[in-house]
Amino acid sequence: MNRPALVATVLVASAGFAAAVVLPAVAVAGSTGTTTTETATTTTTPKSPPAKTKIESKFPAAGGFLVHTVPIRKTPNPNSPVIKVLHDFRPDFRPQEILALGKQIGSDGKAWYRVSIPMRPNGTYGWIPANVVSLSPTKGQINIDLGSRTIDLFWNGKHVYHAGVAIGAPGRETPIGHYFVAARFVPYHDTFLGVFAVETSAYSKLTEWPGGGVVGIHGTSLPQLIGQAVSHGCVRVKNSTAEKLKRYAPLGTPIWIKK
Repeated sequence: MNRPALVATVLVASAGFAAAVVLPAVAVAGSTGTTTTETATTTTTPKSPPAKTKIESKFPAAGGFLVHTVPIRKTPNPNSPVIKVLHDFRPDFRPQEILALGKQIGSDGKAWYRVSIPMRPNGTYGWIPANVVSLSPTKGQINIDLGSRTIDLFWNGKHVYHAGVAIGAPGRETPIGHYFVAARFVPYHDTFLGVFAVETSAYSKLTEWPGGGVVGIHGTSLPQLIGQAVSHGCVRVKNSTAEKLKRYAPLGTPIWIKK
C-alpha cells in the first residue's frame, strides 16, 4: 500500500473506536459507551431495601451500584453539591462500573468512598455513600508509558506482560492521568479495532466524535503502526496484546497513563 493510501486508511479507520461506542458489537462483562451528564438530583433511589453493605477497606476497589440512581458529590456530605448523577445502568444499557480510591467518614457519621468519575474534565473525583455500591479490591493494573510507547500489565502486584503501543498523534495526544476500565467488548463489526477492546474512563480532545470521544485500548488491523503516534487519542495494541487484556483487564481495572 502506498503512503497516501495508508494515511487515508488510518484517518478514516481511526474513528472506529468512537463509532463502536455508540454501535457496539458483543459485550464482554460490560461493553463500550459513554455516560452523559444529567440533571443533578439529591435523591438516591434504592432498587429494594438494601441489606447491610460490607464497607471495603482495601483500595483501589471496584464494583457496581446497589441502587438505581447515585449523585456523586463534591465532599462526603449528603448536602454537598452534586458533580454528576450516575445510574446502575449506563445509557448503552450495560452495568455502570465504579472505581473507589479511598474512604472517609462523612458529615453524617457514615462511610463514604472517594471515586473516579468518568466525565470531562479528565481526573474528576467525587464522593458517594458506601452503602450504595458493592466493591471488591482490584487485582490488575495497566500502566501505559507515552514516552516509551509501551504497555505493562500487572496482576496481584506482579508484572505479567510488556509490549509496544501506538498512541495519539500530535494535537490528538492520549491523555495522561489515572483512569479505569469502564467496559469490555469484542469488536466484531470493526476489524480495525482488532480482536478485543476496552473502553477507559478517559476522554480525548476530540469532543465531536460519536460517543463523546471516549479513549479506548484496542487491538488493530494495522500492527505496522505500533510504536508510532498516529491515533486520535486511543491506545492501539497488537492483537496478541489485546488477548492479554481479556485476561488481565476486568471491569474496574485501574489504568495509569504517564509521559
